[in-house]
This record gives sequence, structure tokens and C-alpha cells, in this order.
Amino acid sequence: MTFNDDQKASLGAPLNRAQVKARKQGGRTFSYIEGWHVIAEANRIFGFDGWQRETIETKCVTEAAREIGENKAPGFGVTYNAKVRVTVGDIVREGCGTGHGIDRDLGLAHESALKEAETDAMKRAFMTFGNPFGLALYDKEQANVMDESEMRLAAEVAAKRQSFLEHYKASIEGYTDAEKLKAFWSSDGQKAARRAYQLLPDDVEMLKGLVVAKVAKLGGGNAAS
Repeated sequence: MTFNDDQKASLGAPLNRAQVKARKQGGRTFSYIEGWHVIAEANRIFGFDGWQRETIETKCVTEAAREIGENKAPGFGVTYNAKVRVTVGDIVREGCGTGHGIDRDLGLAHESALKEAETDAMKRAFMTFGNPFGLALYDKEQANVMDESEMRLAAEVAAKRQSFLEHYKASIEGYTDAEKLKAFWSSDGQKAARRAYQLLPDDVEMLKGLVVAKVAKLGGGNAAS
């Protein structure tokens, strides 16, 4: 499966800071996104019928009586592990997660723990697709977590970069002289332009591949690096 340009842009976009939540655990603060947001993003990017989720394994690893709350009411604590498979076209990703449930009713404790484990596993599977699914949170600097104004600026930069790429591809295709094309590609002015439009390494490699193919088609030997 090949993602279209809109999907690639969405998957490469920053994570909106407004969707990031925080919780404290073991004296540390962890950032996360909620399960409903992950599902909403999957529907937005891949389409309502463009992905599937399957729970392929669950296991209750802990079940014990415990006291609950300040009143120390009798209750239960339950922990589940789960493994979830996410399929987008022919792309398959899996994630494992853990969930905890605490309730005075043992059945409700199981239900809560199982739901949390499945949601955690689903989020870990989707995370591998990109920043909007929480990948950006695994970077300690969270460089790809942005507020609305930063995201608008990033979108403008991305749009300008895409326009530049389309113009560049047309320019390459328009050359009829291999030597002139090699000189164009290797010129200081074009190197500066590629930096100014903040081309990604993959963008540069794609353009270089087009130059190499066009030079070969024109019978001009190897293109300049």
C-alpha cells in the first residue's frame, strides 16, 4: 500500500499540543493522547473504512482483594495485558498494552482493566504511523508537538516546500540537454534554494533520482552529486 500525498502530509504533521494530556506515575509526569483521539485521527487520515483493529491476545495477570479510597472500602484490583493488531491496507502493526482496574465490584474491575489494556495496546500500534498518533511524545524534546500557531506556520512551510518540489520536478523534466541539467543541479544557487525551502532528505533523494534518470535518458552519463 502507498499512502497518498494528503495522508503522507497528515502523518508527517506535528502533534497538536491541545490533544496532549499528562499524568503522574511513580513520581514522574508522562504525556499521552487519549484513545478516542487516536481513533478520530485514524478515521480522518485513513478513512472510516480504511483501517481495522483486532484484539489478538488478552491475559489477566493480577487479581487481588484491596482497600479502595480514604474510607478503605473493600474492593478489588485487576491488571490485564493485551495485544492489538492494526491493519491499514496491507500494512500491519501490533502493540502491547497494560490496563489496571479498581472497583468494589470484581466484574467492573475486570472490565475497566481490559478496556484500558486494549486501548493502550491500540495506541502503541498506531503510534508507529507518525506524530499525530503520539510518536512525537517519544522524543524527550517533543520537537514535533506544537500549539495552533506553530502548526499553522509548519503547514505554511510544508505547502511552500510542496509547491517548490512540484516546480522543481517540472524543471527537471523540461531539460533537453544533460550537461545543462547537471550544471543546474550542482549549482550553488540551487543548493541554496533546496536549503531555503527546507527540503527533507527524502525530498532531495527523490529529486536527485529524477535528475539521474533524466540525464541517463538524455545520454549524458552520470549526474553530479
